[in-house]
Amino acid sequence: MTSSATPPLAAAAAVAGPVRDFADAVESRTLHVGVVGLGYVGLPLVGALEAAGFTVTGFDVDTTKVAALERGENYLEHLGDELFATLAASDRFAATSDAGDLAPCDAIVICVPTPLGAHHEPDLSYVLGTARTLNGVLRPGQLVVLESTTYPGTTRDELTPVLVEGTGLVPGRDVFVAYSPEREDPGRDADTRTIPKLVGGLDPVSGALAAAMYRAAVASVVEVESAEIAEAAKLLENVFRAVNIALVNEMKLVLDALGIDVWKVVEAAATKPFGFMPFYPGPGLGGHCIPIDPFYLTWKAREVGQPTQFIELAGLVNTAMPRYVVDRLIRALNDRGRAARGSRVLLIGLAYKAGVSDTRESPSFELIELLRERGVEVDYHDPHVPIAPRVRRHDVGLASVELTADLVASYDAVLIATAHPDVDYELLASASRLIVDTRNAMAAHAAALGERLVKA
Repeated sequence: MTSSATPPLAAAAAVAGPVRDFADAVESRTLHVGVVGLGYVGLPLVGALEAAGFTVTGFDVDTTKVAALERGENYLEHLGDELFATLAASDRFAATSDAGDLAPCDAIVICVPTPLGAHHEPDLSYVLGTARTLNGVLRPGQLVVLESTTYPGTTRDELTPVLVEGTGLVPGRDVFVAYSPEREDPGRDADTRTIPKLVGGLDPVSGALAAAMYRAAVASVVEVESAEIAEAAKLLENVFRAVNIALVNEMKLVLDALGIDVWKVVEAAATKPFGFMPFYPGPGLGGHCIPIDPFYLTWKAREVGQPTQFIELAGLVNTAMPRYVVDRLIRALNDRGRAARGSRVLLIGLAYKAGVSDTRESPSFELIELLRERGVEVDYHDPHVPIAPRVRRHDVGLASVELTADLVASYDAVLIATAHPDVDYELLASASRLIVDTRNAMAAHAAALGERLVKA
């Protein structure tokens, strides 16, 4: 393993021909990079590469994104307006929906979704579809890097054969292929340029070329021995989080039955300066990575006959949380003489995490559907999501309501699913009949709320 201190292209410096040309383009900043997928992963990468001095072509099949980028219009709130304005004004960046515009690129980075299928199996259709598209523009000397999260072996055994099929190009000699997992975390105070970048190639030269490109744009690059190591490391990062979130969610169930506040327990445990890392309970998992990545690993493990009981158990715990929250809310209504059917609930937060507009895999959608199944009328308020988008498994058909004291008082309960910092919690505390809080957002108002506050 090497770090950002390694001399650029250490493994490829003596190789002539296309490799040397690529190396020279990196060093002189004349490299032309294509980025496929202009969403939560691809667009921050575009910004980092453009800031490094490279010419960047961004490709997306969604023409509305391309048009927004040409206008400098922000469609990913957490990235800020400055990035969009910078890209719109830059003579080193162009957005396109024409795959032919990728042909001049020296390197192409794939940042497309890797969702789950109907039975929680990996869905590589976007990755393989992109490979087929690139097959038509692939030429000697190009580097292709996959950033989409996936199971070990995808880059070598799934992507590359489709990429080079019928071209006569040999990976590692004519074209170069690597894997570098995205590590974006919307809303966190860090950007692509400051997050250490893992890079693993199908061969040493491919890995070195990819590392050199990223090293020009990212503060710290860590080369690993193979694409498979980089793929597995990404899964381990998110399985680690999923398992620990499941642990604290299960602790919440136990402590709730014992009449103990799990939030105070986590706060107390976190005073230990070693051997403990705080994780926090919630109404379910959200975001693209944590709800999905463990299933990529368990699917691949089954292929080789290896059980993953620990990881699968964590998945069961986490996926059960929305139902637990709804049951807790209905019990709270019943305790106050109010039946679920016909009651009105205001859900706070449609995004999966605080301070962002990202609704991917948000448990709020399932909360809404479960409440509706029980005859509850549901509205939501989210300052970052004015209209509920249609997502992979849900289309709730709602728009965010504006918070007023009269409106809040008209609901039988308020359910806090996301603790956005720009929600008026004081208004909620003063006007709500009942608050079911899954995020400890009302801790400062607990005394004033008294029995009107239920933690779930």
